[in-house]
Amino acid sequence: MNKELSVVILCYKAGEQLYDYVKEVRRLLVDLRITWEIVLVANYLKGSNDQMPKIASDIASKNENIVTVILPKQGMMGWDARSGLDKADAQYLCLIDGDGQMPAEDIVRVYNKIKREGLDFVSTYRAKRYDSFIRTANSYIYNMIFRILFPGAGLRDVNSKPKIFKKSAYKRMHLMSDDWFLDAELVIHCIKLKLKVGQVATSFYKCAYRRSLVKPGTIFEFIKNLIIARLGRVFK
Repeated sequence: MNKELSVVILCYKAGEQLYDYVKEVRRLLVDLRITWEIVLVANYLKGSNDQMPKIASDIASKNENIVTVILPKQGMMGWDARSGLDKADAQYLCLIDGDGQMPAEDIVRVYNKIKREGLDFVSTYRAKRYDSFIRTANSYIYNMIFRILFPGAGLRDVNSKPKIFKKSAYKRMHLMSDDWFLDAELVIHCIKLKLKVGQVATSFYKCAYRRSLVKPGTIFEFIKNLIIARLGRVFK
């Protein structure tokens, strides 16, 4: 492991705008003047017409510091994230979605903070949101319940990205989530392992080219998983 930073980009249904997004991420990493890699996670559903594996492979073929993870899906967001993080090979791992809702510049901001303050884990929180009222309300409720069930995290917005953390911390977490709960699982492990955490404010934008992948009923799945995780922690 000789690289400084691995940026894991979740590409599911990101579309052709991924070309421009990765180009911007690459520019920012070059300007940092560190050793880096980008891991494009383009896992696919069997039998689908998903173009992301082809797009990710095309991008990687033109950039020696970009690698891909392209596998038949055995889960959703959490499984994709874990497959990418397992592939990443650097001292710091940064996880971000590739749909453009999260500014690429935030990668630099969370990296600078974790380095400057000697932290183990840094996340953004969405101080400004330009997506739907339903998603904003769901997020508020979810974060409120999370803080009640898991006090002491020191983070305002569990599901926000990018998240950056030390590879050494990731190895201690042993993540298991295959779905959207992975973000919360990361933060729960921060509490359990007593990691030094920090956060930076960001803006979150509406996806202009497709509907949200988070369904209206997802909030109930989130809450159910939180309760299961809390009970598991109490009765373990």
